[in-house]
Amino acid sequence: MFTKDMNILDIVADYPETEKIFAQYDHIAGKCIMCHHLFDSLEGFADQYELDLVELISKLNDSIIK
Repeated sequence: MFTKDMNILDIVADYPETEKIFAQYDHIAGKCIMCHHLFDSLEGFADQYELDLVELISKLNDSIIK
């Protein structure tokens, strides 16, 4: 459902339950993702912190199914 080109703000606005997934990455980034990366695409965010984009998208998808 989510794609690498989607930005974090749009995702959280449409699916507030995904905020808890982004919060899991705060410790990796060393800052609040919701405060500093709202306008980043998933791909840009993942690239910046060398995250597994496929895993991130999978976690986001799982969060809205449950």
